[in-house]
Formats: sequence, C-alpha cells, structure tokens
Amino acid sequence: MRIVLVLLIFVAGSLQAQELTTYNSERLKIDQRLMLTLGSWSSVNFVGSGIGWAIAQPGEARYFHQMNVMWNTVNLGLAIPGYIKAKKMNSSMTLAQSIRDQHRTEKIFLLNTGLDIAYITSGFLLRNEAKYNLEKRDQFNGFGNSLLLQGGFLFLFDIAAHAIHVRHANNKLSPIMDRLTLSSTGVGLTWSLN
Repeated sequence: MRIVLVLLIFVAGSLQAQELTTYNSERLKIDQRLMLTLGSWSSVNFVGSGIGWAIAQPGEARYFHQMNVMWNTVNLGLAIPGYIKAKKMNSSMTLAQSIRDQHRTEKIFLLNTGLDIAYITSGFLLRNEAKYNLEKRDQFNGFGNSLLLQGGFLFLFDIAAHAIHVRHANNKLSPIMDRLTLSSTGVGLTWSLN
C-alpha cells in the first residue's frame, strides 16, 4: 500500500513538472519569435533608413532617417540579447518561478506600452513645435515623424506581445494552478490529477 502511495505521489509530481516544463518551453519560444519580429523590423528599418540617411538631401527626410537609424540601433540592442536569453533559458522551473516569470513578462510589456504612448506623444509634440520654430522645422518634423512611426509600431508590438503571453498563460498555466488546492489540514497544497 505504501509503495502504491509513493508511486502515485511520484507520478503526480512528474506530471506537474512535465506540464510546467512544456508551458515554460512554449513561453520561451514565444519570446524568441517576438524578439525575431522586433529584430526583423529593426533590421529592415536600420538598413532602409541608413540608405535613406546617406542619400537624402538636407531636410526633413534626412532627419527622419537619422532618427530611425538611432532608434533601431537601440531596438536591435534589445532584440538580439532578448532572443539569446530566451534561447538559453532553462524551461525546467518550479511553479513559483513560472508564475513569477509570467507576471514579470506581462508587466514589462504593459510598461513598454506606456512608454510607447509617450514616444507617440513626443512625436506629435515635435511636429506641433515645428509649426512655431521655423529654424528647426525640418528637424522637428523629421524626428517627430520617426517617433510616430517607431512608437506606433512598438505600441502594436507590445500590446500584441502582452495579449499573446496572457492567452498562453490562461490556456496552459491556469489549468495547472486550478488543480492546486489547500490540503484538508491547511498545511500544504494538493494537486489533483483530473
């Protein structure tokens, strides 16, 4: 009887660990795809605007491309290490680690969404200032348009990334957590197999 009980406990723990490993592996693959998306956007913008900056006549277009190059240098600086980190991370985590990482990821994308709104607002402010500052009109319009483009993309990217991660957690992590309950003594957790 004791052997059967120990075997059932071992099997239950192994099933939960496997489910968590699968969940975390999928979450890390989502992060990899998101970083590839950001890196692809950044690379295309970096190359395209690098060429545009090199061949543009002095004026608004040159400032637009200049800001895009600088902006996407930063984006590539985030996408490449983000991809490498997601690729190298171990998917074997405890439930507590999995929950903590999930919440941290969701918070990061929400915080980034707020920053994206600030970038877009800055773009509008620069374009508005260009109406009154004739000396820097081209610079303010070029930089403002770049901020609108880059901030707009990042806003859509971060909102989508947040939604993808929330949906994944709701579909895969929540069912694991739903099977956890307090033990009848109140000193520990039980995990149901159904």
